[in-house]
Amino acid sequence: MGKTISFAELETLSANFAAYLQSVGLEKGARVALMMPNVLQYPIAMMAVLRAGYVVVNVNPLYTARELEHQLNDSGAEAIVILENFATTLQTAIGKTKVKHVIIAAMGDLLGLKGVLVNLVVRRVKKMVPDWSIPGHVRFNAALKAGAGRKLRPVEVGQDDIAFLQYTGGTTGVSKGATLLHRNVLSNVAQLAIWVEDAYTVKPKPENLVFVCALPLYHIFALTVNALMGMEQGALNVLIPNPRDIPAFVKELRGRQFNIFPGLNTLFNALLNNEEFRKLDFSSLVLSIGGGMAVQQGVADRWKALTGNHITEGYGLSETSPVATTNKCSSSEFTGTIGLPIPSTEVAIRDDDGNDVALGEVGEICIRGPQVMAGYWNRPEETEKAMTPDGFFKTGDMGFMNAEGFTKIVDRKKDMILVSGFNVYPNELEEVVANHPGVLEVAAVGVPDEKSGEVPKLFVVRRDPDLTAETLIAYCRENLTGYKRPKYIEFRDELPKTPVGKILRRELRDS
Repeated sequence: MGKTISFAELETLSANFAAYLQSVGLEKGARVALMMPNVLQYPIAMMAVLRAGYVVVNVNPLYTARELEHQLNDSGAEAIVILENFATTLQTAIGKTKVKHVIIAAMGDLLGLKGVLVNLVVRRVKKMVPDWSIPGHVRFNAALKAGAGRKLRPVEVGQDDIAFLQYTGGTTGVSKGATLLHRNVLSNVAQLAIWVEDAYTVKPKPENLVFVCALPLYHIFALTVNALMGMEQGALNVLIPNPRDIPAFVKELRGRQFNIFPGLNTLFNALLNNEEFRKLDFSSLVLSIGGGMAVQQGVADRWKALTGNHITEGYGLSETSPVATTNKCSSSEFTGTIGLPIPSTEVAIRDDDGNDVALGEVGEICIRGPQVMAGYWNRPEETEKAMTPDGFFKTGDMGFMNAEGFTKIVDRKKDMILVSGFNVYPNELEEVVANHPGVLEVAAVGVPDEKSGEVPKLFVVRRDPDLTAETLIAYCRENLTGYKRPKYIEFRDELPKTPVGKILRRELRDS
């Protein structure tokens, strides 16, 4: 919204907010929930919580009251900082939680006089703030003002103290809190900082780095890559509050020189299909980072053709802070793999009995390194199930490693389709079908079948309105062996996604 804050301002504002949090009586280690999109209040609140000796609990602002209640109770959060647009959800949930302190932010808080107009438009014109009532709440600016009159008490925080409770997406079951210690996230930032230096062997490192921050900061990918590594690099992060509004997103980038562009396959795809985006100046783009879901070859090829910059695909999870592997930043080719283990990280491919499999054989991807979480918050049984006796985290992703050490994911263990005893990987089907020029987006799931146990079904969003199921089935017949071919095709106007943009196969299966 045209407002920037400097590192000096962030230092002052986060100290003020931290002093306010200490003044309400929170003890060291208290959990403070943050429920905001990419607005300036987020980095201020995040740094304040950490500086005051507390734990950040990142909450998806689009959660329902039921999901919010679960996360607040599971984490034991005592305070929450929330954008007023989502306060009605908190109003419904708060009575069944232990939250005692509520700080409410508004879009215009830090925008000065312009903020009055912004709040008026957001509340009255666009009607983006449903009615809410939370007795005893404090406004964000009032908390900053109260904290400015107090002194931040120094708190001894060690590497083994908890920094974040990062909740898993819940796409495969109950959302669990990955306990990330200060040393976990600091390690991952250091690992990444070393790894991205490789990009500057191709294009020189800009004096003042600019990151595009379109992925939500409450998600582990943007949290570490944008917020934490961005700060460590002294970079400017361009915050995009709503990346789904592609025209507004593109308008924000117009006229800017940007260098680092983290994104998901769905985001890259949506931007490539926008005419105004294709007119932007990409001459300063040094590194495009793909994660969160598999990057499809077709999307990668189109991105390279447009920007001159290939997508460097990496891989990680909330449980690994998140990055565990990535391709070489200097590589000029898209490999279709998740790359190599980053420094101090080991990858093992294992069978169901915990044995290493041979190179080229499919097994579960397991990760060991300083970025691996301490465990799941208050869930020792789940932690035990997820960790091997020798300290590897079992990711639940199936893949194989080639002779060069590059790992290729074939699919989520739980998403695999079993057709008459044969494993069918949805990623492979989606990759093939996405290459059809008439397809915009596709998801593959397994559905019950009397004869085969399961058969593949495709959910397709058309690029070509005249595309038919018969045409796609014929295309699959040319490109896929018999048991992998979809038996059913359903056309949809859109596919369900997480707020980050991952396609929710489970939701499609359940429907």
